[in-house]
Amino acid sequence: MNTSANMLPTIPGAGSEWVQVTPGERFRIRTSAIETEGIYTMLEVIADPRNGVPMHIHANEEEHFVVLEGSVHLTTGDQGSDLAAGDAATVRRGTPHAWCNLSDGIVRMLIIFSPGHLEKVFRLIGSLKDDDFAAIAESNENAGSMIVGPPPFDNIYSVLSPRPKY
Repeated sequence: MNTSANMLPTIPGAGSEWVQVTPGERFRIRTSAIETEGIYTMLEVIADPRNGVPMHIHANEEEHFVVLEGSVHLTTGDQGSDLAAGDAATVRRGTPHAWCNLSDGIVRMLIIFSPGHLEKVFRLIGSLKDDDFAAIAESNENAGSMIVGPPPFDNIYSVLSPRPKY
């Protein structure tokens, strides 16, 4: 099923705009922490082939992945797994992890952070005018998250090694 992201309903006040993290990776807030009184926040993420995130740890949040389209590789600690559309996985707080799109197509997934306080980092990303990695890293660390290594595969575009701008 190839569902256009624009066909999905938006939730009033949740932030209906798509925000680019790095070229080839974008998100929108589907359910805001404000709506859930901080219990969780839910993002929809779309990543192009070879996009992903560096190894990182969330000290305060569980991170739940629900793959809607395509497939994503999830590395948790020293274990790796491939998740296809319809699959879900949870990463416990304090666990080093990363995800990347190793396929030839896009991956579209929901990522739920519980509790939802990490949403402020994503709102910061959306407010930056330029790629200010230092501001993102500082905000992440202030929120209890830390990058602990590069993506688990070579040639993955991430905030550490962005894809050339289109």
